[in-house]
Amino acid sequence: MKITLEELRAWVAVVDTGSITAAADQLDQTSSGISRALSRLESKLKTTLMHRTTRRLALTEEGLIFLDHARQILSSVELAEEQIAQRRDIPSGRLRVNANAPFMLHVIVPLVAEFRQRYPQIQLELNTDDIMIDLLEQQTDIAIRVGELRDSTLRARVLGSSATRLVASPAYLQQYGTPETVESLSSHQLLGFSQLDAHNVWPVWQREGEYLQIKPTLSASSGETLRQLALAGQGIARLSDFVSREDRARGDLVQVLEQETRELCLPIHAVYYRNQSLTSRITCFLDFLREKILENQLL
Repeated sequence: MKITLEELRAWVAVVDTGSITAAADQLDQTSSGISRALSRLESKLKTTLMHRTTRRLALTEEGLIFLDHARQILSSVELAEEQIAQRRDIPSGRLRVNANAPFMLHVIVPLVAEFRQRYPQIQLELNTDDIMIDLLEQQTDIAIRVGELRDSTLRARVLGSSATRLVASPAYLQQYGTPETVESLSSHQLLGFSQLDAHNVWPVWQREGEYLQIKPTLSASSGETLRQLALAGQGIARLSDFVSREDRARGDLVQVLEQETRELCLPIHAVYYRNQSLTSRITCFLDFLREKILENQLL
C-alpha cells in the first residue's frame, strides 16, 4: 500500500503545530482523521515515527529522518503545482511571511484584504517575531527586517526606509514636563529595547556628530510594546514613523525635541536565501508591498 500525500501533510502538520488537535485545525480535518492518518503512515512504514503522550509529542530517530524526506516531497509537489499555475499566469500556493510586530500590524495587515483580492490563489501565513529568525528552521519564505542587515547568506530587496523620532503621550509630558534639551532626557523615563541595542540609538546628538545611545529606564523586546507603553504615559520612546504616524495625527503621541532631532532612517528589507529562486508568489508579494509603500507613503 502506497503512502499518500494526505498522510504526509497530516504528519508534517502534527510535527509543525505540536499536536494532533492543532494539526486538525490547520488542515480543516477532525482530530480522529489526523490520528488515523498517522497510524496508517506508521503501519505502512512498519516503524514508530513519534511517541505520543498526553502532554507532548516526541519524534523517534526514524521520525526525524522521515520528516526531512516528507518535507522535500511536499515541497516538490507544491513547486510542481505552482509551475502549472504559472503557465496560467495565476500565482498560487502558500506564502509564509515573517516580520516584527509593528511592521506586521501597521504596514502589512492593512494591505492584506487588497492583496488577497488581487491574488486569491495565494494562501498567506503571517508570523511575527521581534528577533532575527532562521528562515529555513521557521519554514519562512520572506522575512521583513528593519535596520542594517548582517547576514551575508541572505538575498535582500529594499522596500524603503523609515525615519525615527522621539515621542511621548500628552499625559506623560503633563506629569513630567517636556524636555527642552538633549541633556534633560537624563531626568526622564526612557523606553527602549531590551535585546536590540542598535535600536537604542536615538536621533538626537549627544555631542556634535554623535547620536545619543540611551540606557532604557523601562525596556521591552517589541517595538509595539514600546508604543503601547508610550501611549500609556510610561515614558519617551523612539519610534519609526510607520509605527507612530496615526498616533501623532490623532494627538495621542507628541514629538519631543523636534528641533534637536537629526535624520536617522532605518532601512527596511525583504530577505530570502541566496539559493532560493524567486517564485511567482514571492515576486508578486514584494512587488505589491513596494507599490503600496510608495503609493501610500507608508514608511
